[in-house]
Amino acid sequence: MELDLLAKYNVPGPRYTSYPTVPYWQETPPDAQKWLQMVKQSPDISSEQGGISLYIHLPYCESLCTYCGCNKRITVNHQVEEPYVAAVLTEWEIYLEALETVPVIRDIHLGGGTPTFFSPKNLQFLIEGIVKHAIVHPEARFGFEAHPGNTTDEHIQTLFELGFRRISIGVQDFNEDVLKAIHRYQTYAEIDHLTAKAREIGYTSINFDLIYGLPYQSVDSIIPTIEKVIKLRPDRIAFYSYAHIPGNKAAQASFPAHALPDALTKLTIYDTGKTMLEAAGYLDIGMDHFSLPKDDLYQALHNGTLHRNFMGYTENNTRLQIGLGVSAISDCWDGFVQNEKTIEAYKAKVLRKELPILKGHELNSEDLIIRRHILNIMTVFETEWLNESQVTSEFSEVISRLRELETDGLVILEPFYLKVTEKGRSFVRNICMAFDEKLWKSRSESALFSTTV
Repeated sequence: MELDLLAKYNVPGPRYTSYPTVPYWQETPPDAQKWLQMVKQSPDISSEQGGISLYIHLPYCESLCTYCGCNKRITVNHQVEEPYVAAVLTEWEIYLEALETVPVIRDIHLGGGTPTFFSPKNLQFLIEGIVKHAIVHPEARFGFEAHPGNTTDEHIQTLFELGFRRISIGVQDFNEDVLKAIHRYQTYAEIDHLTAKAREIGYTSINFDLIYGLPYQSVDSIIPTIEKVIKLRPDRIAFYSYAHIPGNKAAQASFPAHALPDALTKLTIYDTGKTMLEAAGYLDIGMDHFSLPKDDLYQALHNGTLHRNFMGYTENNTRLQIGLGVSAISDCWDGFVQNEKTIEAYKAKVLRKELPILKGHELNSEDLIIRRHILNIMTVFETEWLNESQVTSEFSEVISRLRELETDGLVILEPFYLKVTEKGRSFVRNICMAFDEKLWKSRSESALFSTTV
């Protein structure tokens, strides 16, 4: 890969799990009544051709990983588990009462925090409570995030029996100096065991999360890390850029400035890892993601059915995603809402039988046009516009911004059509930014987003 291009386009930009991105949501969110009305209008709720996705945020962790940008609560008090599960199930009951139909569940994803902070017994109580008054789609896909340091054989066996077939293991790095700096306590042996046990039990998709740009990480150190990953052979890999935003995440300020790789080193770390993964048979799915050809994620890309939402890339294109738990985000295609970000505020509203909405956004006609183009670029690497109803009033400026990307060989522009080149796939965030009218009108992205590489 051309490092000069990586350096040129390594600018602050969104990850585009939504459009508009969260910083540009409207000041007044849809209230609970309006939001439920929008949800009920989704045609996929009880359709076996559609179905809904559920994201459940489980925020607790026993120790603080200092790189982490997630919404979490650090505690070793496991008495918090049952009251939190009860609150999540109460929130789900509010939705069930409003829907007035039995929903079809297409996806469940447990994120965090650390989902395996919760005991297998409490996770079982949670999932059984979720599916009790719903229909589980015959092709449903259930997945969870696992910390190697506290995910037990009982966790993965219990979740398998509940229908989970996907596990995402938070590897981040194998280098001991890097792990010590980010306060991440896990061993290769634990990850090896967890991977082998999941395969033995019958999990069909194992993902490793890796991060590049961490403190004390170098080109020399990433090579043995990637070699270990290749040896363990997960089905898919997310190779994320570390987002250093100490102004928003205080724990990140614990790193001395000299510990972080400079921009060129970070880019070289990424390029080295990507080259090694591709040489080992992994295919570039899109931003940050790689998979083996047999994995469903690659098959979805090949078939043109790949989708992207707040959980990242998925092979199920469900238009309705309901987020349960503190800070969880919901998406009904025409709008978004995010739950309260503190556990106390979240519980207080839920216990009053109120949806715990903190903020949100109802998409207007221009938002919907831009959202479609950005989603197309992120998932099928092309988009088209055939008439005025498929472009915005300032579309000429979009084309003007795309011209430089075309000159650099990242996109092919034809009348009414854009295609991302193979070289351009590493720059999909930058290509999407050309369409992002809210970002260009604001021009404050440097304070809001991490760099694109």
